[in-house]
Amino acid sequence: MRTELLRFNGAVELHPAIDAWMKDHRGELGAITHRWFDVMRKCGDEVRELLHDGCPVVCLGDAPFAYVNAFTAHVNVGFFYGTALPDPAHLLQGAGKFMRHVKLRPGTVTNAAALSRLIDMSYLDIKARVENG
Repeated sequence: MRTELLRFNGAVELHPAIDAWMKDHRGELGAITHRWFDVMRKCGDEVRELLHDGCPVVCLGDAPFAYVNAFTAHVNVGFFYGTALPDPAHLLQGAGKFMRHVKLRPGTVTNAAALSRLIDMSYLDIKARVENG
């Protein structure tokens, strides 16, 4: 079954609101968000970004594929179509119809290679969705 793509207005190459958000999030949680959002930004030349619902989001054009958000004791690295991603390391959490996230905590070891693969797969997934309608 084909699903309608989620679209956001206002995505740009480098959004100034995200730089401000990053400056407001320092310390261990800030370092985690900065690291993983930087990985997302580097997925491809056509990656765009915006602040949506108070957190940094990356898009392919206007179609979102991933985000970061900081909470009191953890960071979520989230995927808008996470249910479609292969997750052999079992990092993904959540029970929504489409979205999934990886919860990262300071001082806890993260399978960085597996999370990087999820980000790459999320980008490739949205690229296929956009190209194939």
